[in-house]
Amino acid sequence: MTSKDDDDDLFDLDALRAAMKGATPAPDPAKRDADLRLAQENFAVLQGSRPDARLTSDREPRGLLRGMRQMLNTLTGRTGLGLTTALVACGIFILSPMGEDLMQRAPGLGPQEPAPGPVSQPDQMPEPMADSLPAPEAEMQAAPRAEETLPLSGPDDRLRTGPADGTVVLGEMAEMAEEAPAFVESGDLNAPAPLQRLAAPTPSAGIAPGGEAGYIAAEPPLVLPGPDTETFANAEDNPLRIAAEEPVSTFSIDVDTASWSVIRSSILGGYLPPAEAVRIEEMINYFPYDYAAPEPGEAPFRPTISVFETPWNEGTELVHIALQGEMPALADRPPLNLVFLIDTSGSMADADKLPLLKQSFRLMLAELRPEDEVAIVEYAGSAGVALPPTAAGERSTVLAALDGLGAGGSTNGQGGLEQAYALAAEMAEDGEVSRVLLATDGDFNVGLSDPSALEDYIADKRETGIYLSVLGFGRGNLDDATMQALAQNGNGQAAYIDTLSEARKVLVDQLTGALFPIAGDVKVQVEWNPAEVAEYRLIGYETRALAREDFANDRVDAGELGAGHSVTAIYEVTPVGSPARLTEDLRYAADSPQADAAHDGELGFLRLRWKEPGEDVSQLMETPIALPEGAARPGTEAAFAAAIAGFGQLLKDSPYLGSWGYDEAIALATESRGDDPFGYRNEALQLMRLAQSLAD
Repeated sequence: MTSKDDDDDLFDLDALRAAMKGATPAPDPAKRDADLRLAQENFAVLQGSRPDARLTSDREPRGLLRGMRQMLNTLTGRTGLGLTTALVACGIFILSPMGEDLMQRAPGLGPQEPAPGPVSQPDQMPEPMADSLPAPEAEMQAAPRAEETLPLSGPDDRLRTGPADGTVVLGEMAEMAEEAPAFVESGDLNAPAPLQRLAAPTPSAGIAPGGEAGYIAAEPPLVLPGPDTETFANAEDNPLRIAAEEPVSTFSIDVDTASWSVIRSSILGGYLPPAEAVRIEEMINYFPYDYAAPEPGEAPFRPTISVFETPWNEGTELVHIALQGEMPALADRPPLNLVFLIDTSGSMADADKLPLLKQSFRLMLAELRPEDEVAIVEYAGSAGVALPPTAAGERSTVLAALDGLGAGGSTNGQGGLEQAYALAAEMAEDGEVSRVLLATDGDFNVGLSDPSALEDYIADKRETGIYLSVLGFGRGNLDDATMQALAQNGNGQAAYIDTLSEARKVLVDQLTGALFPIAGDVKVQVEWNPAEVAEYRLIGYETRALAREDFANDRVDAGELGAGHSVTAIYEVTPVGSPARLTEDLRYAADSPQADAAHDGELGFLRLRWKEPGEDVSQLMETPIALPEGAARPGTEAAFAAAIAGFGQLLKDSPYLGSWGYDEAIALATESRGDDPFGYRNEALQLMRLAQSLAD
């Protein structure tokens, strides 16, 4: 049995204190400064990387020194102090590298290799093994919880969990992942793509920047395209007609240009346009031409006729008929009351619809005079006035109302039209011009969505002197048939805007012609001389055909010719006796017509009818179509129009072209490009080349 003195010698508390004090390293100012810099750098890197508060423990602080201090302050017996000191020494040995190595060698002892993945919080209950559950439940069990945090392996490897679905994001993408959908609706192309967490690493899985396997960037968002509901106003191609049986051809002029823009949009999109979207007369009339203008005191337009050999069909001839409208002095134009009727339905949310529309109207606003008035009516599920009548000079007020428009809801076209016409009527005063300018993708799904009902409604309103023009935006649900019905019956123009350059062409360069007509209800009638012409066909104008008796009927509506506008029509005719004739004489037909000496040298006879603006009675202009003298060559303007007519027929796969193809069309357009100050003809050449590549 040991004595008290022996116990004191064995457990000398002073010696133990001295030993521990000696083992404590001396302060190192250099190392302290380095550690402080590192802490500041880590704080700067990780600043803001964790939006949630750090998890803290509600237990009292722990630590070796704190425990020893508490032990020394609490325990007074030397025996107890000795025992606890021995236990502390054993713990220090076990925690040392030598002790860890010894414990790892002993089977079943010591810490095991940690499993990869998040560490459970102290207050979490143990979870069942994932491989003991059915497959779906195992996957759910393996997924991290929304509030678990992942360890950081370095200042640049900032990983944290996103929403409750376990999405893992990197750095700055963390905030966007909380709102990123798994699928993106059609048109939402700018939505961020979330990062996905794999349930378990696979051989093909990527490695996150921090070196953690199983975290990879997701594939781009799956865009769900909307159904293609586009409809186009068109009809079967004009057939070949026999002059002896049907010598008269009648049609209304057409100054619309929408078809060319739709064709361009399609080709630049990497595909050929559908045949029903190709209206050749609109392709030809898209381009400005250098036709002879009327002299002062003459009719508001001058016709020009040329006859030349058909480029694609030897033995036939093209009869090129052009009308050039006069351009009155801009200073003489009356004040303008303009109502913007803007479709703000959900289908207008795409970038090439409402956003492009706003940019386009900004260009137009700069062309208006301070005394002109502007109003804005928007329509979606319901219609409302976004801007009451406001002087165009108050630019900031108009632009603020325009910028405040947003897309959403269905398309109540009827409500919008009614309110726009009512507002235009309030703005109208004697001597002023009032117009409604409708901007839409044509998707009318509420109200008067039937084109025939729209025709009647608009036809009634045009009698008040308020005309309607239509601007189409976007693709996918473009209702061209409705747009054409509105514009034709509203005595206005239909255009399709797919680029800001096209907006400038329509709303700036051609604004005067679009809003100020110089001739109304313009009709064209050609009577062919059966003694000279065996067959003929009109290229285009299928949707503008009129009955023969409609020509002299002033109650029948037709197209308007705007200030400075030109209109072109092309016939292909087969002379009598030509080997290119496709039909034969009938067995029981009357004798072949004989030429009338009084009309010798006439291929046909051109008649034109029009009304002065605001008048109800039409005027008549007549002129013969003379036979060409020898092998006449076309002028530059007529040849380029023929090249565009050939291009349109190639797009429609016309049976009348024979072996004539894109090479010939491109060559003809190149030779006749002429003066091209705005680059429109050069653009046509580029589109021809692209279409040729797509057609091969």
